[in-house]
Amino acid sequence: MKRSPLLPIFLVVLVDVLGFTIVYPLLPFYAEKLGATPLTATLLVSVYAACSLLSTPVIGRLSDQYGRRRLLLLSQAGTFAGFVAIGSATSLWMVYVGRILDGLTAGNLSTAQAYISDHTKPEDRAKAFGIIGVAFGIGFFIGPAMAGWLQQYGLHVPFVVAASLSALSMICTYTLLEPGAPSAPTGDGATGPGGKRPSVLDVSTYLEFLRRPGLRALFLEFFLFSFAFSAFMSGFALFAERQFTTASGAPWTAREVGYLFTYNGLLGILLQGGLLGRLVKRFGEARLAIAGFLAAALAFAQLGFTHDLPILVVVSTVAAFGTGVLRPVLTSLMTQQVGRHEQGVTIGISGSLSSFAMTLAPMVAGGLLSHHLLLTWALVPASISALGLVLALARRPRPPAAGLPTAVSRPR
Repeated sequence: MKRSPLLPIFLVVLVDVLGFTIVYPLLPFYAEKLGATPLTATLLVSVYAACSLLSTPVIGRLSDQYGRRRLLLLSQAGTFAGFVAIGSATSLWMVYVGRILDGLTAGNLSTAQAYISDHTKPEDRAKAFGIIGVAFGIGFFIGPAMAGWLQQYGLHVPFVVAASLSALSMICTYTLLEPGAPSAPTGDGATGPGGKRPSVLDVSTYLEFLRRPGLRALFLEFFLFSFAFSAFMSGFALFAERQFTTASGAPWTAREVGYLFTYNGLLGILLQGGLLGRLVKRFGEARLAIAGFLAAALAFAQLGFTHDLPILVVVSTVAAFGTGVLRPVLTSLMTQQVGRHEQGVTIGISGSLSSFAMTLAPMVAGGLLSHHLLLTWALVPASISALGLVLALARRPRPPAAGLPTAVSRPR
């Protein structure tokens, strides 16, 4: 009897996400402790994203050639080495080395998706990919809480725990996943949701898809969403340190940021756990994209004027709705514009756009925070989200005017 790949993949992705989410709230504070400015701290996100942009397509092609498990182990080993380098860092350059090591071997998620594609029937694939979403939701809920709790023992401790989780993930991969043979290309070139991601230099593929009017608009909206979200996530910890104080009057630390991210993770679980599906059925993806951009724009703008915790919780709730809706809704709309055999490439291009946005946005966020332009920092993701709202409104289908026919015959 053949073993289902879902449980081992769930465990592998969950452990990986836990390691990432433990580190994310702490990294800016850790970098500052080693002498980083806000700009050099946020550039740690840019460096990782740039390396990932180059490496992920290569990891994907190598996994086709040599098998999924081997490359997943290689990717996880890079993450493990990166966390070890950061956790043992005595100067800022060592933190950069850790981020570069992790970025150059990035590809855990895409390889896990490809593994699911290899081991599930097409009709079961959508449900199977949902298991990755569940693992992400749980990881983003538990990881930041662990970060907030562990930081009291020293800022390096969460990185040691993250490295241990990466080692555990490697053990899960080696013992639970089937070795698998290299993937043979299908006759029709189908790749599915776990399929190939074009390399940065594959310009012809990007141009081919960007020439399609429907896709071009959606790709641009996805880039704007990714830029706004990356500017917010890469700079929020440093913004919060300067903007908010505890009840005793002390500046916020990794503890408070971690707990706020935990709250956002809980909201993400509630949204992805069934609420989003009902919203899509009732309102459709196009309207939800508009609502998502509107919520994000309002929340990010208000964040710049917020100093009190109750208002921050409300702002975080609205922002979590906006960003939580936009990624799956825009991805769904993009895949609806292409045939099944093109879905893998389409999602691959959107992933590259996301990595490109993650490379640029932290530079902007860090530069503004370095000059203590806190309000301007908040208005950047708000303005980008507002631009996405304009594009989403322009793209929505317009009903015919009341009382007018949908088409007028021209007399012959």
